[in-house]
Amino acid sequence: SMISGLFPFHVFFANAPTPLISGSNYDEHYECAMSCWRYIQDIFTQLEEFWGFELLRSGLDRTRYLCVKEAKIIAMTCTHAALKRQELVQLGFKYDNILMEESAQILEIETFIPLLLQTPQDGVNRLKRWIMIGDHHQLPPVVKNMAFEKFSNMEQSLFTRFVRLGVPTIDLDAQGRSRPSICSLYNWRYKALGNLPHVLNHRDYQTANPGFSYDYQLINVPDFNGMGESQPSPFFYQNLAEAEYIVAVFMYMRLIGYPAEKISILTTYNGQKSLLKDVCIARCAGNPLIGMPHKIATVDKYQGQQNDYILLSLVRTYNVGHLRDVRRLVVAMSRARLGLYVFARVSLFKNCFELQPAFNILMKRPLQLHVTPNEVFPCTRQASVTAPNPIVVYDMPMMSKFVADFYQQQVKKLKIVAAKTLMSQPGQVKTQQSGKGVPIHPADDR
Repeated sequence: SMISGLFPFHVFFANAPTPLISGSNYDEHYECAMSCWRYIQDIFTQLEEFWGFELLRSGLDRTRYLCVKEAKIIAMTCTHAALKRQELVQLGFKYDNILMEESAQILEIETFIPLLLQTPQDGVNRLKRWIMIGDHHQLPPVVKNMAFEKFSNMEQSLFTRFVRLGVPTIDLDAQGRSRPSICSLYNWRYKALGNLPHVLNHRDYQTANPGFSYDYQLINVPDFNGMGESQPSPFFYQNLAEAEYIVAVFMYMRLIGYPAEKISILTTYNGQKSLLKDVCIARCAGNPLIGMPHKIATVDKYQGQQNDYILLSLVRTYNVGHLRDVRRLVVAMSRARLGLYVFARVSLFKNCFELQPAFNILMKRPLQLHVTPNEVFPCTRQASVTAPNPIVVYDMPMMSKFVADFYQQQVKKLKIVAAKTLMSQPGQVKTQQSGKGVPIHPADDR
């Protein structure tokens, strides 16, 4: 009772459970009072930490304060680290660990800069741990100058240098992105790449892709009006047949219910990316039933990203081009989770030695697109079950005509449904009989 009477903060703890000071002896009462005092001390400690932050008025000053004093994890690019290095050193920036992601795609000189963002203490850098995560089987850093790239070997990252020098590494031995069947298109490039359990057991991976006979397929695209690849300007490669074919397949997927955000269109050349965007804008953008895909990008720019369904255009019909770099092939084959459909001139790419491990697997399936328009998204058919009575599409004009007819059928169905809804007679609309939701009569909620 003496401690409770002398305790000066009863008003402050008025909302706390009563009695505030409890116990059977002096020590227990004293510990209750000290715990309340520690709570008050914590408040003043936090206020002291925020005091400096409150004195800073500009957003830049507050950001610097948080980076140096409060932040536990700070994310930045190597380029930003290079631009802001002097500023960070002057602020007294300190850190003990670095986690460098996609380090196989960083220039060697850029890799060193994040290690030097703090002033050494007593001549010794306080950095304790440096973890590099990357894949040297995928694309290297981009170097625009051919002489620097090839003859000076600037495209080699420090990560790749360590691997080639035999520095011990921890290798990924299981992937959790793609179906096992799609993974087989690129896992030959790795030592022993298996599959995580969810890739084998999850429902998304066990069901088939609705509307298609196969979860991945290589589709041969012949010339259209006697033309394959074209160059409107030097090195600006385009292929109109492949662009129209891919957009037609995208429209077909949208018509049977695929969400647009689950579909990405990739290509190996900027010229084809530009053409694909133009065709999509002309055919799909203004149509509320279709819309635009999640992304239209080059394979190089899409490294590090993924989507459920990938439509891939290889463009070239005369020369293999830079897809001969097997690292670019690995990136292209490994972007899809559930469905990969590759549009290419098969006679050209099947003879490329570097690409044969993947194309030998792709060519085990028919080279004409097999579709099953009677299915809708999502599908109940198991991935191991072959789709019955598929329609075989032999070329781009046939696919375009099929999609145009299919579109008209879907529009007619929608019109019929809309007409039935509008033509229902008064009194024919079923009322809600259950007790849930909005009451049938305005007075029923009393």
